[in-house]
Amino acid sequence: DWNLILVNWENPLPEDFSIPRLTQLANGHAIDSRAYPALQSMMDAARAAGLQPTICSSYRTQAKQEELFQNKVQRLLAEGYGRTEAEEQAAMWVARPGTSEHQAGLAVDIVDKSYQLLDREQEDTAVQQWLMAHCAEYGYILRYPTDKAALTGVNYEPWHYRYVGTEAAAEIMEQGICLEEYLAEISG
Repeated sequence: DWNLILVNWENPLPEDFSIPRLTQLANGHAIDSRAYPALQSMMDAARAAGLQPTICSSYRTQAKQEELFQNKVQRLLAEGYGRTEAEEQAAMWVARPGTSEHQAGLAVDIVDKSYQLLDREQEDTAVQQWLMAHCAEYGYILRYPTDKAALTGVNYEPWHYRYVGTEAAAEIMEQGICLEEYLAEISG
């Protein structure tokens, strides 16, 4: 299913992947049009609860993903890492081009308007507490949980939400598993 495509360090986007029809969001962001209604409902519900969720990242082109990855590599090189180690460390925070769910149009980074840093403290914001409790109702999952980096290849990101549909989202969030574990479970 389109909403369960696995995109990670071991599963890059297929070479024949075509960019889905995108719905434009505020601030130049976009998301797969099929996931948009659920995202809008989730954001509306969070706002109705008195919160101020803000999307800070969404669909990315190959060029944008390359730019973000290379920027992270350059920062690590400046800190004294060697090229190979810098690229490996960078990939734990910024997906290598072709391996980002943002490129599939199914992922959004959502932060609290009052706290827009992409760090572990983001999980303590009211927006994240609400999203973690309610995202599955709208078909979204917290994609990179605290204890799943060995499986996902990405460190904990309490701001990264991925559309998978309500059925899959409910099972993933209830079981405390990641998408990789869910897909292994349903495939056999």
